Amino acid sequence: MPMEGCRLRLTLTDGSTVERDIADLLMGPMFEAIRKDAVAFRQVTVESGTVVWPNGADLCPDVLIWGGPPPKSSAVPPQSLTLKSPSLVR
Repeated sequence: MPMEGCRLRLTLTDGSTVERDIADLLMGPMFEAIRKDAVAFRQVTVESGTVVWPNGADLCPDVLIWGGPPPKSSAVPPQSLTLKSPSLVR
Protein backbone atom coordinates (compact mmCIF):
# COMPACT_ATOMS: atom_id res chain seq x y z
CA MET A 1 0.00 0.00 0.00
CA PRO A 2 1.51 3.36 -0.98
CA MET A 3 1.90 5.96 1.75
CA GLU A 4 2.98 9.61 1.87
CA GLY A 5 6.28 10.39 0.14
CA CYS A 6 8.01 7.29 -1.20
CA ARG A 7 6.91 4.97 1.57
CA LEU A 8 5.21 1.61 1.21
CA ARG A 9 3.36 -0.42 3.84
CA LEU A 10 3.87 -4.11 3.11
CA THR A 11 1.98 -7.07 4.55
CA LEU A 12 4.30 -10.07 4.60
CA THR A 13 3.30 -13.71 4.12
CA ASP A 14 3.33 -14.28 7.88
CA GLY A 15 0.76 -11.48 8.32
CA SER A 16 3.18 -8.95 9.82
CA THR A 17 3.24 -5.41 8.45
CA VAL A 18 6.38 -3.37 7.74
CA GLU A 19 6.94 0.12 6.36
CA ARG A 20 9.69 0.98 3.90
CA ASP A 21 10.99 4.31 2.59
CA ILE A 22 12.11 3.44 -0.94
CA ALA A 23 13.05 6.91 -2.23
CA ASP A 24 16.72 5.98 -2.71
CA LEU A 25 15.79 2.84 -4.67
CA LEU A 26 13.84 4.75 -7.31
CA MET A 27 16.84 5.40 -9.55
CA GLY A 28 17.25 5.17 -13.31
CA PRO A 29 14.96 5.80 -16.27
CA MET A 30 12.38 3.12 -15.32
CA PHE A 31 11.66 4.94 -12.06
CA GLU A 32 11.82 8.55 -13.33
CA ALA A 33 8.05 9.08 -13.65
CA ILE A 34 7.41 7.15 -10.43
CA ARG A 35 9.94 9.28 -8.56
CA LYS A 36 8.59 12.59 -9.89
CA ASP A 37 4.83 11.96 -9.86
CA ALA A 38 2.91 10.91 -6.73
CA VAL A 39 0.02 9.63 -8.88
CA ALA A 40 2.41 7.32 -10.76
CA PHE A 41 3.96 6.16 -7.47
CA ARG A 42 0.53 5.26 -6.08
CA GLN A 43 -0.16 2.94 -9.03
CA VAL A 44 2.03 0.32 -7.35
CA THR A 45 0.58 -3.19 -7.09
CA VAL A 46 1.85 -6.60 -5.98
CA GLU A 47 2.35 -9.42 -8.47
CA SER A 48 3.76 -12.77 -7.37
CA GLY A 49 5.18 -11.22 -4.20
CA THR A 50 6.93 -8.35 -6.00
CA VAL A 51 5.90 -4.68 -6.00
CA VAL A 52 5.44 -3.50 -9.59
CA TRP A 53 4.26 -0.43 -11.46
CA PRO A 54 2.31 -0.32 -14.75
CA ASN A 55 5.44 0.75 -16.69
CA GLY A 56 7.16 -2.55 -15.77
CA ALA A 57 9.36 -1.20 -12.97
CA ASP A 58 9.68 -3.51 -9.97
CA LEU A 59 11.70 -3.95 -6.79
CA CYS A 60 13.23 -7.15 -5.41
CA PRO A 61 11.25 -8.47 -2.41
CA ASP A 62 14.47 -9.31 -0.51
CA VAL A 63 15.63 -5.71 -0.79
CA LEU A 64 12.23 -4.42 0.34
CA ILE A 65 11.96 -6.76 3.31
CA TRP A 66 15.57 -7.11 4.47
CA GLY A 67 17.45 -4.26 2.79
CA GLY A 68 19.44 -6.88 0.85
CA PRO A 69 19.74 -10.67 0.78
CA PRO A 70 17.74 -12.36 3.56
CA PRO A 71 19.68 -13.61 6.57
CA LYS A 72 20.11 -17.36 6.87
CA SER A 73 18.61 -17.46 10.37
CA SER A 74 15.04 -17.08 11.55
CA ALA A 75 15.48 -13.30 11.88
CA VAL A 76 12.47 -11.02 11.91
CA PRO A 77 12.45 -8.09 9.45
CA PRO A 78 12.71 -4.64 11.03
CA GLN A 79 9.36 -2.89 11.47
CA SER A 80 10.57 0.26 9.70
CA LEU A 81 13.53 0.67 7.36
CA THR A 82 14.84 3.43 5.11
CA LEU A 83 16.43 1.65 2.19
CA LYS A 84 19.49 2.96 0.37
CA SER A 85 20.50 2.40 -3.22
CA PRO A 86 23.59 0.14 -3.36
CA SER A 87 25.39 2.96 -5.18
CA LEU A 88 24.79 5.25 -2.17
CA VAL A 89 26.06 2.82 0.48
CA ARG A 90 29.74 3.27 1.33
